[in-house]
Amino acid sequence: MPARVHSCAVLGLEGVLVEVEVDTTHGFGYIIVVGLPDTAVKESRERVRAAIQNIPVPFPRKSLIINLAPANVRKEGPAYDLPMAVGILITEGIIPGEAAEKLIIVGELSLDGTVRHTPGLLPMAAMAKERGFQGICVPAPDAPEAALIPELEVFPVHSLEELVWHLTGDSPILPFQRSPSDELPPPQAQTDFQEIKGQEHVKRALEVAAAGNHNMLMVGPPGAGKTLLARALPGIMPAMSIEEALDVTRIYSILDRLPAHTPLIQQRPFRAPHHTISHAGLVGGGTWPQPGEISLAHRGVLFLDEFPEFGRRVLEVLRQPLEDKAVTISRAQGSLTFPANFMLVAAMNPCPCGYYGDPLKACTCSAATITRYQKRLSGPILDRIDILVSVPRVDFEKLSSDRLGEPSAQVRRRVEKARQIQAQRLAGSSSRANGDMLPKEIRQFCQLDQESRALMRGALSQLGLSARAYHRVLKLSRTIADLAGSENITSIHLAEALQYQPRDEI
Repeated sequence: MPARVHSCAVLGLEGVLVEVEVDTTHGFGYIIVVGLPDTAVKESRERVRAAIQNIPVPFPRKSLIINLAPANVRKEGPAYDLPMAVGILITEGIIPGEAAEKLIIVGELSLDGTVRHTPGLLPMAAMAKERGFQGICVPAPDAPEAALIPELEVFPVHSLEELVWHLTGDSPILPFQRSPSDELPPPQAQTDFQEIKGQEHVKRALEVAAAGNHNMLMVGPPGAGKTLLARALPGIMPAMSIEEALDVTRIYSILDRLPAHTPLIQQRPFRAPHHTISHAGLVGGGTWPQPGEISLAHRGVLFLDEFPEFGRRVLEVLRQPLEDKAVTISRAQGSLTFPANFMLVAAMNPCPCGYYGDPLKACTCSAATITRYQKRLSGPILDRIDILVSVPRVDFEKLSSDRLGEPSAQVRRRVEKARQIQAQRLAGSSSRANGDMLPKEIRQFCQLDQESRALMRGALSQLGLSARAYHRVLKLSRTIADLAGSENITSIHLAEALQYQPRDEI
């Protein structure tokens, strides 16, 4: 009768139950691992052999076959070391077979039997809870991460020997308990709005963008403060709910990018990839697909500085994720869908030299060069930008002034109030903010009065707005009205939304 130990694989962002079956076979002293293992899993044979001998327990002299079921799911990484070792010890009668029946066991083994850090514990723990397992045995450093899943016993394991004594009942491991000191306050944004001199209209645009989860493009000369303003944006965004924090933490856990001593990501992500990034690095990809930067920016901000310098193909692959709030990557082995509900904030110079339209420094670019530079951004990409705002240079009086602006905390309170209004309005739908609204919700919640309809009719003919742009203006007007605490959209709210729309020239 083969020994069975339960473990877990990660497919996309979800945990998949894996049964580690261990049985004896013909031969002397070798181990066969089957079940679509990668190289790291195949190498587990030697790590497990050394770890068992260093407990110290004599390693079985007979040959073993280890099957990782289901066999059609690829097994990656060293997380199967610990369940393999437990399965081998069950076949030898050292551990009772029923001791591990209600547990998920994961962990990488060192040669001396200590258990190393293993990435992706959060989706594994979630799977254990969903499948009704009593608990999960994880490497001790990863216990705080796995303990984020409520009503699941998490057993922190320091070594294989410790787990053996736990399963035999000689020295049980106490379940991990979260303490108040584990709940760290979320880190603050690097820059506070009050430290940014001038650019009040840009701060207002950022407030509107944060309140409704709208995409934004800033255009201005070098040194005007575009990057500084973008990096201050997380400081005015509403705090993440526990569900949003777990969504984000799951992505970082799978990619092994959780900051040290931070089991739960509480600050909204801010990702700023360089313009030399590949399209696979941006949206995700690989032979076995992994999340890209847009998924790492889920529930947060994706900042693309020097927007036109990104490759055209790189920018075009953003079109579908910006609409669907998710990205599906298909390979011969199958398709995986990763979440990508991010707020796009981009910045660019008006021309290659950066000074087109600047009142103090003359532009050295020809008209053809300026046009060619701006045409690097396709119409479909610009049509997905909700807010376009100019960022001019700041004069000396504002730069030298000691007067502080409005602090980020005060702006955040207005943003959170607007988001609460939207949450109540959109309760029961898939949308969470005005920027996510579908056509049915736009028709229901973005009604215009007679004066506003006349204003919109004139704007459509003068600006040549597309159907998507029409809906974009309505969603933006709804956000501005929410910030003002207005139940209805008025011509004042609509006029401000129209000011943020792109003209013929960027």
